[in-house]
Amino acid sequence: MSDSTIRNQRKSITGIVSSRSGDKTIKVEYAYKAPHPVYIKEISRKTIVVAHDEKNECGVGDKVVIEETRPLSKLKRWRVVSVIAKAPTVGV
Repeated sequence: MSDSTIRNQRKSITGIVSSRSGDKTIKVEYAYKAPHPVYIKEISRKTIVVAHDEKNECGVGDKVVIEETRPLSKLKRWRVVSVIAKAPTVGV
């Protein structure tokens, strides 16, 4: 196999779209649990990452899978792989 056909394993995470900011850009929030450094109790944490949405198909509240990629801009290091579930629309 040539080097161009081999792709390294990339991180992928599932999260909720918290904001649409600009053309083809979304902010994705994902939650995780981490132990407290002193008391060892699990604490709920969240992280917000900026992701590239090439097709502009994501809306606020959608559940998406994003994957690591090369730097696309100052903050964008992730891209949308797929939309798992669309957010319910309210009274349209």
